[in-house]
Amino acid sequence: MDTPHPTRVTTVYDFPVILIDGTPLNWADYRGKIVLLVNTASECGFTPQLAGLQQLQDEYGPQGFAVIGFPCNQFGQQEPGNGDEIQGFCHNRFHTTFALSQKIEVNGPHADPLWLFLQTEKTGLAGLAAIKWNFTKFLIGRDGGVLARFAPITSPEKLTSHIAKLLNQDK
Repeated sequence: MDTPHPTRVTTVYDFPVILIDGTPLNWADYRGKIVLLVNTASECGFTPQLAGLQQLQDEYGPQGFAVIGFPCNQFGQQEPGNGDEIQGFCHNRFHTTFALSQKIEVNGPHADPLWLFLQTEKTGLAGLAAIKWNFTKFLIGRDGGVLARFAPITSPEKLTSHIAKLLNQDK
């Protein structure tokens, strides 16, 4: 008798995400869109990138693009707040409207499974999988596959050509 093979995870849609308000993310709202997943922090030198992420959301959202932020406190303890504090900071300081998950870990034994998957799909500099700092970005295709990984120093503005190209591919 054949033993069934475990289902292979192939897209980001295979992972549950809990939003900052405690509700589950509905991946159906993102299927067919180009999505940027970013590990964020409120007290990081890269925190001003939140404004650029919101600008991408505003500019490309109507064309089928979305940003999802994943607050993380693993790097320099730069995301110490609770969900309400994080959401308030992002909204009040940077006027963000994109989705935020609950605070997660991206590395180590308690790493969020989605982020472990992202790391295996697209490694970083020198082929290293681990996330090295806040504001690492993953660009996700319309099919939920991982297309690209960008270092924290890559500003959201430098992603515009990638996003525009992907949005225009299916037209």
